[in-house]
Amino acid sequence: MAESKGALIAKTMQKHAGRAKEKFLQNLGKVDRTADDIFDEHLLNFTRQQYAATRLQKEFNNYIRCVRAVQAASKTLMDSLNEIYESQWTGHDLLYVQAQNLDMLWQDFTHKLADQVLLPLNTYQSQFPEMRKKVDKRGRKLVDYDSQRHAFQSLQSNPKKRDELKVTRGKELLDEAKRTYEQLNSELHDELPALYDSRVLFLVTNLQTLFAAEQVFHAESAKVFSELEAIVDKLANDSQRGSYSLKNNSDSQSPKSPNANSALIINTQPAHNNISPALDDSTAAATGDSSPTTQLNGNANSNANSNANSNANSNVNSNANSNDNSLNNQDESTKNAILPAKRVEELYDIPVGATTDNLPAGVLYRVKATYKYNREDVDELSFEVGEIIRVIEYDDPEEQEEGWLMGIKEGANEKGMFPANFTKPL
Repeated sequence: MAESKGALIAKTMQKHAGRAKEKFLQNLGKVDRTADDIFDEHLLNFTRQQYAATRLQKEFNNYIRCVRAVQAASKTLMDSLNEIYESQWTGHDLLYVQAQNLDMLWQDFTHKLADQVLLPLNTYQSQFPEMRKKVDKRGRKLVDYDSQRHAFQSLQSNPKKRDELKVTRGKELLDEAKRTYEQLNSELHDELPALYDSRVLFLVTNLQTLFAAEQVFHAESAKVFSELEAIVDKLANDSQRGSYSLKNNSDSQSPKSPNANSALIINTQPAHNNISPALDDSTAAATGDSSPTTQLNGNANSNANSNANSNANSNVNSNANSNDNSLNNQDESTKNAILPAKRVEELYDIPVGATTDNLPAGVLYRVKATYKYNREDVDELSFEVGEIIRVIEYDDPEEQEEGWLMGIKEGANEKGMFPANFTKPL
């Protein structure tokens, strides 16, 4: 066993020595070399193709590393934005949702690059080392063939010292070396051109997959950034309206500042203060009524009587004027009598599209939450996206604040104030 192994090592060393000697003689021009120009051209193309594949694989690996680094940076950036974007601001939940969408797009993009682009590229590139081994083996077998050819020619060159046994053995070794070489050479004459021609289809398929993945990612991420821009634009608009100023500050225009909604609060003084009998100057003076309403109506009646006397110089016109005043006062009383019915519509601006029919008593209309809201004060109402809220009147109209509604959540019986722009009417 040991002898066989030693013999095998000796034979291998002898073969390597013989190849080295043959190459040395060929390089010196002492012996000829079997030429194959077609194979040499195939080998040159193969070498260029292998270099291009190796470079593409290297650069694409570097590209994916950079993409993953940008993905990590994008996630960190969006996480920080979600932290600093305050919960009561418009689009807080939408910002979180879009950040998650963007992260999913990044993950899908990197997976496609790795599975559909890099993996086929690695498979394509893995062909070259195996083919290179075969080319190198063909080169060794060519040297063996040339060596046996030269040895056989040497045995035949001196007929006087010709040893037929050696000649016969040399011929056998030459034929064996020739068969081995020609078999490898023939296979490579087929395989090298086929591999070289495959470069076009592979490159087209690989680049199409890459560019399609890029196109989908950038198109979808552009939509996400468009949504994010719209969220920030709405935040800017709300901020310009003073929606996010400090609460409970009389100098600010916060949504919960009573002064900010003063334009919505109408005069609720009793209607009868505006009703006064048609008294002339002498009657007003005799009664001694010095209230502002009485004096105002007295002066108005006095001026009306004076004008009527001046224009008509007739007690009939004075009486007619007095009667007209009484009718006007009656009309005014009628208007004031229906004021409470209109007061709700004036105090609470019912949005367009809101349904007011078939609602429980005291319910103005219903809304659905489009954003999540977490209350900041005890008198506010928290809700999740999709919850239904019944809008009701304020217990005290003076507490109504611009941009805020009073409501009760359906099914929970929770009552409180909430920002109107976090909901939409039903």
